[in-house]
Amino acid sequence: MRCVLAVALALSLWPAVSDAADQVQLYAAGSLRTAFDTIAASYEKSTGVRVIAKYGASGLLRDELAGGAHADLFASANMEHPFDLSRAGKSGPVVLFARNQLCALARSGLAIDPARLLDSMLQPSIKLGTSTPTADPSGDYAWEVFRKANAIRPGAYETLSRKALKLAGGPGGATAPSDRNLYGMLVAQGRADLFLTYCTNALAAVKENPGQQMVALPDNLAVGADYGLTVMTGASPQAYRFAMFILSPDSQRILARFGFNAPAVPR
Repeated sequence: MRCVLAVALALSLWPAVSDAADQVQLYAAGSLRTAFDTIAASYEKSTGVRVIAKYGASGLLRDELAGGAHADLFASANMEHPFDLSRAGKSGPVVLFARNQLCALARSGLAIDPARLLDSMLQPSIKLGTSTPTADPSGDYAWEVFRKANAIRPGAYETLSRKALKLAGGPGGATAPSDRNLYGMLVAQGRADLFLTYCTNALAAVKENPGQQMVALPDNLAVGADYGLTVMTGASPQAYRFAMFILSPDSQRILARFGFNAPAVPR
């Protein structure tokens, strides 16, 4: 909590060099879409400032920003990508604003629980879906699960990394209509029997596809995700205000409502 407050203060004091604008350009991880759309709508209602969001795989968004694409804020599903931009002088301080966990999303009719999850993942007949490593932090986190699995069952890393279907998050990866959850859609289409994705994504998928099941990873396979926020160099004053709004108790409660662990929610 002290770290969040310290960096929030740094964000508020970071020098703004552009004139005030009536809109903010946000680049954000796709897993944040529903929560951030709600936060953005609340911000626009209270300030009249429109937030224009581009959602996608954090690694691909980082590459765009490093290559000169314009955005005012970057909200990533890991800390590494915004730190890369900050170290390169392309953005200001980086603050942890949310946490997530990896879960497994199981197709309808697949009886599974945390204790049997690894056995199911290793079964040759089970189609295991993931996001694309490097391009999407969710894929990187999935491979971290595979490394943990190898410590439990030697050889599991090779088996899982070989059989994993990189269905989302990469260049040319699957997309879903704006009113559909991508992971629930892929599982419903039969492209994966199990999909390792964020618990927030799995929760939304189950609400949309009641027959599907969200399975928590057991402690010896559990992997968490820290989400980092940074304001891009040269952003407008409104960008800094919106960054502070994301860190505010109201926005943190919205994140918590959508299943994120929100570190700045007051006790």
